[in-house]
Amino acid sequence: MGAWPRLLALLLPGASPRGCVRRSAWPGRPRSSGADPDALKDRRAQIMARGLPKQKPIEGVKQVIVVASGKGGVGKSTTAVNLALALGANDSSKAIGLLDVDIYGPSIPKMMNLRGAPELSESNLMRPLLNYGISCMSMGFLVEETAPVVWRGLMVMSAVEKLIRQVDWGQLDYLVIDMPPGTGDVQLSVSQNIPISGAVVVSTPQDIALMDAHKGAEMFRKVNVPVLGLIQNMSVFQCPKCKHETHIFGADGAKKLAKTLGLDVLGDIPLHLNIREASDSGQPIVFSQPQSHEAKAYLRIAAEVVKRLPPPPV
Repeated sequence: MGAWPRLLALLLPGASPRGCVRRSAWPGRPRSSGADPDALKDRRAQIMARGLPKQKPIEGVKQVIVVASGKGGVGKSTTAVNLALALGANDSSKAIGLLDVDIYGPSIPKMMNLRGAPELSESNLMRPLLNYGISCMSMGFLVEETAPVVWRGLMVMSAVEKLIRQVDWGQLDYLVIDMPPGTGDVQLSVSQNIPISGAVVVSTPQDIALMDAHKGAEMFRKVNVPVLGLIQNMSVFQCPKCKHETHIFGADGAKKLAKTLGLDVLGDIPLHLNIREASDSGQPIVFSQPQSHEAKAYLRIAAEVVKRLPPPPV
């Protein structure tokens, strides 16, 4: 059996993309007529807690930071990549990992200039691919670059579980997880299965993006994940010729949302051609242009993130 079929078999044993997905039945709802409101509230909490898994740390990983957004297209993956690199650049003694759990649209392989299937250890765990000093794992390493992942919910959840548990990370100080956009199954599964030190929510200043970012922040609060703050991405565009600044997506939207949520803005990232070109070429700007204004913005954000993290477990 070739490397790719063997890895896919490890990732989803016995799964078939054509297989049907059966939904489990929801537990019965308690009747509210004549019932005590406090008793109903307790009963609902018990029902919701029944199926929740017990959180188990990822072996060898001290702290997990998730990078999320309510909406796609706001630069979340670019932020996750440069945040991981900035954490390492700020403190070279720290070991950093980057996990891409966007099953349908993995972009970490291209941004980190990595390709090929991971090797398997003697214990049948996948070994992360390494570049720029960052250990990386992504669904994109297990499928062809142009191949769509046409899977239903249970298969996706099984893949996420394997990406979390069946990877030999070694010893990491920080694992940055690039979440898919939205507030669905993957976000809940990751939040409920592993202890997360903090979440960072990325948004542009645009009202439409901020609406979904608000939902994303509230989701983390509901599952008891501390939100470290917001990152305002594509905050302003400066014309390279005349230096005139234009707020293409609006001004200070994330700052207003942060005030509403009682959070801080960790930093602003401008809309700049250098960031896009560096990401597309697989040479993230924190690595390729460390002295640029844009790279320094990521370095400041990484420092703010570390400040807000709780002490790592002993």
